[in-house]
Amino acid sequence: MSSPLSFDEPTLRAIVDQVVRNLQGAAPAAASAPVVAPARREGRFGVFTDVPAACAAAQAAFRQLQPLGFAGRAKVVEIVKTLAEKNAVEWGRIEFEETRIGRLAHKVEKLQIVKLVPGIEWLRPFALSGDHGITLEEHAPFGVIGAITPVTHSVPTICGNIVSMVAAGNAVVFNPHPGGARCAATAVRVINEAIHASLGIEHLVCVLAEPTLDTFNALCGHEAVRLLCVTGGPGVVNAAMRSGKRAICAGPGNPPVVVDGTGNLAKAAADVIKGAAYDNNLLCVGEKQVFVLESCAERFLNELARAGAAKLTPAQLDRLTAAAFTTAKDAGGCSHPVLNRKLVGADAAVLAQHAGATVPADCPLLFAETDASHAFVMEEQMMPMIPVVRVKTFAEAVAAAVRSEHGYKHSAIIHSLNVEHMSQMARAVDTTLFVKNGASVAGLGLGGEGYLNYSIATTTGEGIATPLTFTRTRRCVMVDNLRIF
Repeated sequence: MSSPLSFDEPTLRAIVDQVVRNLQGAAPAAASAPVVAPARREGRFGVFTDVPAACAAAQAAFRQLQPLGFAGRAKVVEIVKTLAEKNAVEWGRIEFEETRIGRLAHKVEKLQIVKLVPGIEWLRPFALSGDHGITLEEHAPFGVIGAITPVTHSVPTICGNIVSMVAAGNAVVFNPHPGGARCAATAVRVINEAIHASLGIEHLVCVLAEPTLDTFNALCGHEAVRLLCVTGGPGVVNAAMRSGKRAICAGPGNPPVVVDGTGNLAKAAADVIKGAAYDNNLLCVGEKQVFVLESCAERFLNELARAGAAKLTPAQLDRLTAAAFTTAKDAGGCSHPVLNRKLVGADAAVLAQHAGATVPADCPLLFAETDASHAFVMEEQMMPMIPVVRVKTFAEAVAAAVRSEHGYKHSAIIHSLNVEHMSQMARAVDTTLFVKNGASVAGLGLGGEGYLNYSIATTTGEGIATPLTFTRTRRCVMVDNLRIF
């Protein structure tokens, strides 16, 4: 298994290469010649520090992939899925040690399930024949895709994107979040080594080893990049959409849950814990706040505790809120809460310490009763702490859920056996994912029917990414009376 990539590795490789050449009989430098450091070698197995070099290498790799057809794409998909599962423990550990957020076991699992991301089987041509000839529509690649990946799921997002993008026939250049750049470079190098060994293409997947805002802007503006794919917060999404290029944007979410008491409350509580506690609530689809009808609130709260979640008192909630949020003013002078990034993805036990509470080290989730305007309700806090709000009516629950979701159109969950309630909430929130009577992850094919990807294009409307997401439709028409009957 490869070790984490050092950003000085190209220099080290150049030094080693020079030593090897000397040992093989290359003429030594004259005694009077000055000692010159070897030139930095750029782009070994897809790892670059220079945006133009990365884009040029990806463009050349795209041209190499084209004549290999669907068989070549399928081979890359197989390589990535195999490596993600084989290296899940090692890559998950490397990512966890670099980012220090989430849970190690879930970092590993997110790589093991990359095999659920659809590949070339998703691409089917559409054909028409009639009195005037034959029309064939196929899904063609864009070429080079510029992709932005988050710190929350660095390597899993990269692996899932590669499967979808290369299945569609594209090459890709990744500008990862700086907090997950080293693990991203590690995985990309190993993947490219395998692709090169199998297909002879070295730079089909490129990554910027030292990502910055400047590299992001350069990638968005490079002429070789035909399409952008952004998985991240509102800032990077807005920047990509202002780039002038087509952008597929997986933006923020703040998924609400409504519990109306008509269903199984024990299962509802267990499902909320399963989704909200997963990787310490880093998933964009994860349950972030619960609105429960007064008539069943006490029973639901008891079921949360029975299932392993720990309840905070009002005083403890106040202490945690003070640690988790600061206050800032927007351009209009209005105050609003600002998330303390140091607590994002922290364990529930760590959050409990800030609250002045003690819980077992393996406690999956904290919960507390709040009002509908609380910071934990209104902000996408990405912590294993779920606020629970009592409401008098179902209509009040839905209205509060819509308000807390902020119109992101991302994800929402309901626990109910009332079909009319399900339909009312679905119409009101109008989210890309809507899960009924299951954990949020069921919307990604994990416990529910469907397929997986870590890029969920809610902002631009494509939904859960598939290979089709990264294609353009091309129509070929032959005009004549070609029918034989």
